[in-house]
Amino acid sequence: MNIPQLLILLRLLMAPVILFLGWKFGENGALAILILMYIGLFSDIFDGIIARKQNISTEKLRRLDSQVDMLFWVSIGVSSWFIYPQLINANIYYIGLLFGMEILCYLISFIKFRKETCTHAFLSKIWGLTLLAAFTSILGFGHTGFPFALAIIMGLISHLDVILIILILPNWQHDIPSSYHAYLIRKGIAFKKSKLLNS
Repeated sequence: MNIPQLLILLRLLMAPVILFLGWKFGENGALAILILMYIGLFSDIFDGIIARKQNISTEKLRRLDSQVDMLFWVSIGVSSWFIYPQLINANIYYIGLLFGMEILCYLISFIKFRKETCTHAFLSKIWGLTLLAAFTSILGFGHTGFPFALAIIMGLISHLDVILIILILPNWQHDIPSSYHAYLIRKGIAFKKSKLLNS
């Protein structure tokens, strides 16, 4: 097993631990969840960078990374609900809208390509950072406010970008920076991807 695979496995194993900490310890487990969240974020950043440096950034690895990322963030969200149900319930419609958009992305991708979406787009990465800020605010301070609102807005924008990518692409591909780059691919126009952010 290579280093990127181990980092992905680390996040996968963290998910049930995070859920357990939120369910069993409540607010007393919030700090540990925050620490795991930051460790998970750094592992997510470095697994892709290392894979690209070692030329092992395969479709299978990227698809696995994408699915584990979703499980990891959902586990943090559910744990936040265990600890601060009033905060999550007060924003349940916005959260439901995000889940609906996520399902829509998968549905459109499966209908068009018979595969799940795996874009790892720039806006999705930015959304990940806003999620980090939102969960830090919730778990660290028992507060939603601006960080949470920003994460919701960025989540909706990034999902719209993913949907456009899926609709524009002529065939399934992973690691597409944006819907604009999907358009370039469709037109057969070459472009250079970032070595740090996309393969």
